[in-house]
Amino acid sequence: MASDIQHIWGGEPMPLMPYTPAVKAGDWVFLSGQLATDFETGITAEGGGDGRNPYLDNHLELQSKVILDNLTSTLAAAGCDIATDVVRIYQWFTSEYPTMEEFAEGNTWPRITITPYLRTRDLYIKPPRPASTGMGIKELLVADSLIEVDLLAIPGGPSVGYETPEGVPSPLAGYSPAIRRGDWIFLAGEIPVDWMGDWMSERHMGDLSCLAPEARVNPYLWYDSPIERQTDYTLQKLEKIAAAAGASSLQKNCVKATVYLSGPNDFAGMDRVWRQWFPENPPARVVVPYMGLGGMGSRIEIAMKLLADDASISKETIETSDAVEPPWHEPQAVKAGDYLFFSTMIPTDERGSLPASVQRNPGFPHYGLPPQMEMEYLIGNISAICEAAGTSLENICKRQCYHSDFADFQISINEWARHFPGGKPASTTMRIGGPLQVPGAHVILDLIGYAPSA
Repeated sequence: MASDIQHIWGGEPMPLMPYTPAVKAGDWVFLSGQLATDFETGITAEGGGDGRNPYLDNHLELQSKVILDNLTSTLAAAGCDIATDVVRIYQWFTSEYPTMEEFAEGNTWPRITITPYLRTRDLYIKPPRPASTGMGIKELLVADSLIEVDLLAIPGGPSVGYETPEGVPSPLAGYSPAIRRGDWIFLAGEIPVDWMGDWMSERHMGDLSCLAPEARVNPYLWYDSPIERQTDYTLQKLEKIAAAAGASSLQKNCVKATVYLSGPNDFAGMDRVWRQWFPENPPARVVVPYMGLGGMGSRIEIAMKLLADDASISKETIETSDAVEPPWHEPQAVKAGDYLFFSTMIPTDERGSLPASVQRNPGFPHYGLPPQMEMEYLIGNISAICEAAGTSLENICKRQCYHSDFADFQISINEWARHFPGGKPASTTMRIGGPLQVPGAHVILDLIGYAPSA
């Protein structure tokens, strides 16, 4: 089965960390996150690393061009065209804001503009543009990086793009709210906004935000829950967009959801609403806190992968007693077609606590490396889930890795790489801050594996 996976190099700079720039598995091509670096001098001269005047050249625009040039080359080596074959795009923008104190208050506003990037993106990727996620994060692995971009592509198009249906606010960044390719529908990340709020309006809704009225709570009363209101409204938006693209029910059609939160304080409220929307057989779900969101007042963003109503494949929940049972409302994984979508991979036990096996013995405080122990623990769970799905660890194609502290990075990645002696999965790594939703944990993984049915 591993022979069906191709590890692809397109002439881009050789990375310092153990990953492959692109992995082709079946019909899908997974790209690692690209930074504007040559992995020798830091940010390249073309990306502004030569000390050029930032008042004459926008450094986000310069870095974006370097990254998109590299992604174009890698995609071409995989038989893809960046202009037409990308179905999902992720953009990670560094910002010192919000502060951790602001995140704790539910404030996700990163105080940046991404317009220089969008100008550059539009030179490479043509309409219908892929479903998109853009996030503010704390730090990337190369000093002075302003942006990292990773992609999912399916060669041989065309994609069908869908606009938001009537009554649903339309995003402003020029991406497709929904893209269909074959059996699959990819939804862009949605936030609980109407893209206007009080701006240029006579109405006053009690705060400075662009939240939709339906997503707000009355600020003058001590009732209601902001995160529950916002989660429910965002899911309502997604269900309408999905239906317009040919997937009539999130409960029935959703295979994988990614939930980006202001912080762990909002986890329980989000999960309560999730149980109402997905009472049985919930989709695979990855939850990541401390995300800077693109609409002031938003505490949540949700993105989804779904099967169309007329899809020739179906989804299957994967469960095994050899891996930890998630302590929240998500399965261990969901398989659909040839792909295996994992839920949140974080070191936890079934109560939502940090397992004793990944902690130092208090009687021996200088022994053991928690980042290594955490990754070893996760690998054991991942391997068991792969086996239950009829595949193996070596068929992991893509990982997005979120660290609370980059001091843990080298130890963690060394342990990860040890389990992939051959070709390495495509990978994107970023720092988001902490504490995570499991107190004491240092890392979250978002994984996709290859698990062909025959």
